Amino acid sequence: MENENKHYDASDIQVLEGLEAVRKRPGMYIGTTDVKGLHHLVWEIVDNSIDEALAGYCTSIEIVINKDNSITVKDNGRGIPVGIHEKTGISTVETVYTVLHAGGKFGGGGYKVSGGLHGVGASVVNALSKWVNVTVYKEGKIYECKFENGGKTVQKLTVIGECEPNRTGTTVTFKPDPEIFDSEIYDYDTLKVRTRELAFLNKGLSLNLRDDRDAEDTVGETFMYEGGISEYVKFINKGKTPIHEEIIHLEGEEEGVMFEVALQYNSGYSDSIYSFVNNINTHDGGTHEEGVRRALTRIINNYAKKNNLLKSNDDSLTGEDVKEGLTMIISCKHPNPQFEGQTKGRLGNSEVRTLADHVFSQGFERFLMENPEEAKIIVDKAMTASRARIAAKKARELTRRKSDLDVVNFGGKLVDCKEKDPSVCEIFLVEGDSAGGSAIKGRNSMTQAILPLRGKILNVEKARVDKALSNEEIRTIITAFGTGIGQEFDLNKLRYDKIIIMTDADVDGSHIRVLLLTLFYRFFRPIVEAGHVYAAQPPLFCIKHGKTIKYVLNEEERDSYIASLNENTKYDMSRMKGLGEMDAEELNETTMDIEKRVLRRITVEDAIEADAAFSKLMGEEVEPRRQFIENNAPYAQNLDI
Repeated sequence: MENENKHYDASDIQVLEGLEAVRKRPGMYIGTTDVKGLHHLVWEIVDNSIDEALAGYCTSIEIVINKDNSITVKDNGRGIPVGIHEKTGISTVETVYTVLHAGGKFGGGGYKVSGGLHGVGASVVNALSKWVNVTVYKEGKIYECKFENGGKTVQKLTVIGECEPNRTGTTVTFKPDPEIFDSEIYDYDTLKVRTRELAFLNKGLSLNLRDDRDAEDTVGETFMYEGGISEYVKFINKGKTPIHEEIIHLEGEEEGVMFEVALQYNSGYSDSIYSFVNNINTHDGGTHEEGVRRALTRIINNYAKKNNLLKSNDDSLTGEDVKEGLTMIISCKHPNPQFEGQTKGRLGNSEVRTLADHVFSQGFERFLMENPEEAKIIVDKAMTASRARIAAKKARELTRRKSDLDVVNFGGKLVDCKEKDPSVCEIFLVEGDSAGGSAIKGRNSMTQAILPLRGKILNVEKARVDKALSNEEIRTIITAFGTGIGQEFDLNKLRYDKIIIMTDADVDGSHIRVLLLTLFYRFFRPIVEAGHVYAAQPPLFCIKHGKTIKYVLNEEERDSYIASLNENTKYDMSRMKGLGEMDAEELNETTMDIEKRVLRRITVEDAIEADAAFSKLMGEEVEPRRQFIENNAPYAQNLDI
C-alpha cells in the first residue's frame, strides 16, 4: 500500500461527537461486559496499531498481560500526533482518548483503510478502564498522558524524556474497570488465537504476545507469516490431505478495494471458507464472499466444458459441488466498508460483489490455464461431488418430515414429546437401548423427546454426504431435527430448543459425543453456533449422609464436599453406575430433571480453530492425531477404560 500521508499530524484527526454514556451502556460499544467484552478491549487498542501497519508504517506490535492483569500494547508506528487539536483545544492524544469518534479513520486523511470501531475504540477503552497510560515516541521526545476513573485526564500530555530521533511508536497500558466487567482475568489462549489470526491476515507483520503474570514461568510467542493467508490455509489444512500441492494465491485491486484470496482443495468432503474485511472476520459472509464464490463456480464450469471434461449431457456443476473439500481465505481491504448487523458479521457494499468476482476470475482462470494437471484434479473432485449430490438428493427425500403422523416413532426409535412449541422442547440423544429405555420412563413426556442411538454413528469427517445419508442413524437425526441440511437448511424449522447429548463419562461415551459433535459441526453448524447443543453431565459420585444425598460431577467436587462436612459426620460414597445401569428414577434425578441436572453448552468461540480441531481428531491423517494425543495425554486422568 502506498504511504499517502507520511506527515500524520493533528489535522488528520476529525472530531465527530463527545464521549457520552459509554459507561452507562457499554454493551452498545463493545457488545457485552462478560469475558468476551473484556478481551474485546485489547483488540480495540491493537486495531489502532494494525491501522498503522496497513498504512505501511508499523512492522511490530507487542501485547503483554502484566502481573496486575493490565494490558500493554506497544507498536513502532508513527506515534499518535502530539499537537494541539484545532477543534478541541487540547492535545491530539488526549482528544483521541477522551472524545468519541475522534480518530484518523474519519475524513480520509489519516488512514486509507482501517478496522476497529471507526474511531471509538481508544476512547471506549479509556471510558471502561480504571486507568490508562499512553506513551508516544515522536520527534526525539517521549510524551506521556494519563487517565483514571473512566476516562478522566489526570496528566495532560507531557514530555517526560528524550529518545533516538528515528524512534517512533505508541505504547498503551490499561486496566479494565472491575465495576464494569464480570471478570478481570485475561485468558492467554483467547488472546493467542486472535493474535495469530491477525498475523496471518497481515503478512510480514510481527506480533508478539507475552504473559508476565507468573514470574517463574513467563509465556510468550511471536507470530509472523511472510506467506500471509497462504500460510493460514496451510494451518487450517493441517490434518487434511491436499489433492494438489500448490496453495493458489490471488490478489488484485480495483477502484481502491484490495482483494486477496488463498485456496487449496483437500480430499475431505467439508468446505472451510472464511472471509475478512479489514481484518474483521465476516462470519456471515457478504458481497466479497458472494463475488468470489460466484466466480469460482463459473470459472470451473467454463474450464470443464472448454476442455471437454464435462460432457454435454452432464448437469452444470453447482456452488455446492465446487466447494467440496475446499479451504479458502478471502481478505478484502475496503476504505469504506458497510457492515450489516451490529456485530459486523456481513459485508453489505453492493459494488464489492462485482469487483471481487472480476479480481478472482482473472487470477483463477489464469491459474487453471497455466496448471492443467491441477485444474483436472480440481474439476474431477467437483464432478465426483456432483454425482454424490444427485445420489444424496434421493436419500434426502427420506429425511423430510411430511407430517407428524409419518414420524410418530421413526420405526420405533424416536419417542417424541407432546408439546409442539420448539422453544420449550428438548431432545436427548442417548447412548444405547438400555439407557434409552430408562430415559423414556424417567422423562417429562410433555417437553422431553428421547432418541436412543445404537452403537457409534458414522464419522462424517471421512464420508461424503451421500454415504452419510445412507446411514439410518444419521437420517433419523436429520428427520428429528426438522431443519434439513445443505442448501435446504433452515434454522427456523428446528423442532427442539435444546439438543442434549447424553453419554457415559467413559472413553466410549466420549467417542460417541465427538462423533455427534462432528456431525453437528459439519451438517448443522448454525445449530451449534446458536447455542442449541448441550452435553449432559451425569454425576460421577454419590455421597450419602443421614437423609441427605449429594451427587457430584468429579473428584475435585467430591473432595470439596466431603471437606465441608462436619468432622464426625459419617458418610457413604459410591461411584455412579453408567447411564444404562441406572433406573428411570436415578436417571431423572441425576441427569434429566431441569431443576437438578447440570448441562454443558457446546459453543464455538473460534470457528477456524474448531475446524482445524475436527480435522485433526476425526480426519484421515494419522500423524496430527497421534501428536495431539501425545501432547494432551498428561491432562487425561482417571479414564474409565
